[in-house]
Amino acid sequence: MAIFLMFGRYTSEATKDISLDRTVKVRDLIIKNEGKIISMYAVMGEHDLVFTIDFPDTGKAMAASAALYKLTGIQFTTSPVVDVGQFDKLMGEVKEI
Repeated sequence: MAIFLMFGRYTSEATKDISLDRTVKVRDLIIKNEGKIISMYAVMGEHDLVFTIDFPDTGKAMAASAALYKLTGIQFTTSPVVDVGQFDKLMGEVKEI
């Protein structure tokens, strides 16, 4: 499994259908794509939504991101994340060219 951050931005059209019912559909769609929801936040600023999801692979993350757009009209940017300890280890393995 791999952790992904999903950053969502509402379109003007997507704001019209905000509801608990749609949120339930979003959760169901993520689970249908084998995602485990770690957190889902509404935020202010550059993004409107930030989700932390554990997906089995990049393909499932991409499929869920596209499906969420089709369902909600919310534009998502989906990014894999690496634990800082793992990042430090990886950077220690970087060789100069």
